[in-house]
Amino acid sequence: MSIYHPPSLLQVPSGSLQIPLAVDSESPDTSPELLNGEMQPHLRKTECPILFSLVIPTYNEGKNIPKIVTLLSQILDEAIPEAYELIVVDDNSPDSTWEIAQALMPEYPQLRVMRRVEERGLSTAVIRGWQASRGDVLGVIDADLQHPPEVMLQLWNEIQRGADLAVASRHVEGGGVSDWSVARRFLSRGAQTLGLMILPGVIGRVSDPMTGYFLVRRACIAGKTLSPLGYKILIEVLGRGNIRWIGEVGYVFQERQAGESKVTWKQYVEYIQHLLRLRFARWPVARFLRFAVVGFSGVFVDLAVFYLLRQAGLGLTRSIILSAEVAIINNFLWNDLWTFGDISQRQPGKRQRFRRLLKFNMICLAGMVLQTLIVNLLFNVFLVNEYLAKLIAIATVTLWNFWVNLKLSWRVTQVD
Repeated sequence: MSIYHPPSLLQVPSGSLQIPLAVDSESPDTSPELLNGEMQPHLRKTECPILFSLVIPTYNEGKNIPKIVTLLSQILDEAIPEAYELIVVDDNSPDSTWEIAQALMPEYPQLRVMRRVEERGLSTAVIRGWQASRGDVLGVIDADLQHPPEVMLQLWNEIQRGADLAVASRHVEGGGVSDWSVARRFLSRGAQTLGLMILPGVIGRVSDPMTGYFLVRRACIAGKTLSPLGYKILIEVLGRGNIRWIGEVGYVFQERQAGESKVTWKQYVEYIQHLLRLRFARWPVARFLRFAVVGFSGVFVDLAVFYLLRQAGLGLTRSIILSAEVAIINNFLWNDLWTFGDISQRQPGKRQRFRRLLKFNMICLAGMVLQTLIVNLLFNVFLVNEYLAKLIAIATVTLWNFWVNLKLSWRVTQVD
């Protein structure tokens, strides 16, 4: 009598949350194994390359997992037979979801299962699944059947048309929610509005940034260090990935058929934290600090040159103008070498450097005018203390000079 050996589980990736660009088609878990002289069906390698890897993150979804696997397998078997894989990533569910999914593997050859014991969280589960995947296109769908599986083909068609990201949306034609309460609708829309305020360049790219049902090309996020927080993995993909073309497909969010909802106030707090984390990650803090240090050094250069010129008998106005210009040139050289050195290297040549210097001068001149206006406005109109007004003006102008120089003086231009 032969002893039944359950199909092996996927090894949980470790280390940083980076998706590899290269796909290892010879991973150990896909190698053929013999049992009593026969190759096991669930381990038999396919000659067809894997085009699509769909991750199904789970926690206490034992009642739903057989149905979602069956439905997705039927749909994808017709569309891309043997060219896909379903990866269930379970966070060591008390109801043994991972074990239920593992028992399905002999019947569904494209199914793979991962059991995580040390880590928890939907977003990291999705990324760990993607790290172990082999497809050129990666996807995610909830296991609770609130995301209708039949929409998967429409998402796949968007990718086939050339989209980098295909998103299932409740807020486009054909989309909606089934029986949501007014309070739940308000919270959902409120969260999206808050996202637009904090991170408009990311949240505003899709109509439904809160969705957890989407497909993305591996190349768009490969090599990026992802740092998700909470449930909203799409925000992380949009915020850190190189996404150009986005396709959207409408879907109606279904009510849960079995199991319990995992949405709590903690998820809303984590959502806000995630938005702030991405906001600060997109702001070049280190570069700005270097710019501020250079600007601070320029103050001493300005004062030193002004003193020397005055001691040499030069007039007041000329001394002010010349010392300011020397400080500007000093700041430019250090910024060109240090603050924006990585960008300057892509714009070699004396002519390009001279053009950057001219633009830097004009921006700094505009900054001087702006500082004068701010001080006068705060002091004369709003009756702010003159020294406080000066500090506010300096801070504002520093931000102005940095941001405009980043966008204009040190942007990569065509070398003549």
